Amino acid sequence: MDSLYAIAKHSHMTLALLSIFGFILRFIWKQWFPRLLEKKLVRILPHIVDTLLLVFAIWLTTMVPFTHAWLGAKVIGLVVYIVFGMMALKRCTSKTGQYLSFVVAVTVFAWIASVAMSHQPMGFLQPFAGG
Repeated sequence: MDSLYAIAKHSHMTLALLSIFGFILRFIWKQWFPRLLEKKLVRILPHIVDTLLLVFAIWLTTMVPFTHAWLGAKVIGLVVYIVFGMMALKRCTSKTGQYLSFVVAVTVFAWIASVAMSHQPMGFLQPFAGG
């Protein structure tokens, strides 16, 4: 069980890094090299990476009971990250909106990572939680 957990965890972490790097790269291309976003691989690869990321996340939740509050926090953070990521790459028409959405999406991603590493629902916000 421990080796399967390690495989799932490290695969999930690697895919999460690939996902955020891909998001950052696509945002940069959107701003300065928009024609690169038209390439078929660029349109398909993020979906493959994110699907595999979700598969490994689900696999991990079968090994760690979903009763932990930090897992719920990660799921909520994921929804927020997806919304702002879509705004940064597709929905916002103004450059200001795109950049603001991008910063929020990357910050939320960092928070999700901090929740995962600390197993605390507040992640890096814990010092500001009080009490």
